[in-house]
Amino acid sequence: MIEAILSQLAQLPTGDTAVWSWNGSLIMNICMIIGIVIARVGIRQKGRGPALPLLQPILGKNFGVPELLAGLSIGHLLGVITVITLATNGTI
Repeated sequence: MIEAILSQLAQLPTGDTAVWSWNGSLIMNICMIIGIVIARVGIRQKGRGPALPLLQPILGKNFGVPELLAGLSIGHLLGVITVITLATNGTI
């Protein structure tokens, strides 16, 4: 069953995302900021790990390394999905 699903996914048309562009970079950066905002709002137990003293004025006291990594992970997922979707549609 999984092999059938993967073979169908492999046959879907994809856009040209192998070439770096400013549009893709801008979209990725915006998605990273959105991911950090989602992590800032959505994480319930904040401040469990090491702190980020340089980013404290921007992100607040209880936003540390684990929260930053979670936000960047969410941002990467959003960015990859957005860039691949827009490249497949021919928008970028």
